[in-house]
Amino acid sequence: MDAFTPPVRPEPGVLHGLGLSPRPTDLIEAVKAGLPIRTFRALAEALDVSDAELARLTGISGTTLTRRKRAGALAPEESERVLRLARLLHRAAEVLGDPDAAAHWLKTPNLALGGLAPLAYAETEIGAREVENLLGRIEYGVYS
Repeated sequence: MDAFTPPVRPEPGVLHGLGLSPRPTDLIEAVKAGLPIRTFRALAEALDVSDAELARLTGISGTTLTRRKRAGALAPEESERVLRLARLLHRAAEVLGDPDAAAHWLKTPNLALGGLAPLAYAETEIGAREVENLLGRIEYGVYS
């Protein structure tokens, strides 16, 4: 880089695109307050899944989702489950280099996860940690 080349700024990432700060303290506060429904919708769009599918993946019933849409925000426990998937999308985009490729990867069955798609595997916190571990192995070229 010469003296006239401006420094390259890193992309803000998927979380920023969902209206979320990647800072843990900000995420904690957002979850406690309840994520806005627009974050839920933005995540569904980024993953290329329907609202109903994202609700199923996060354990939110259809009637509850309808109430949350009217209220404009999710409850804290629902917010935490939505954030779990948002962080996985963010991490997958970092590893794979592209949010669209990350969304595709998250929806594709994976042998390392017993043939389940990473999104389905991540319906629990333990499953999400396993998906993160798999992404780490992919990032470092470890056979999975």
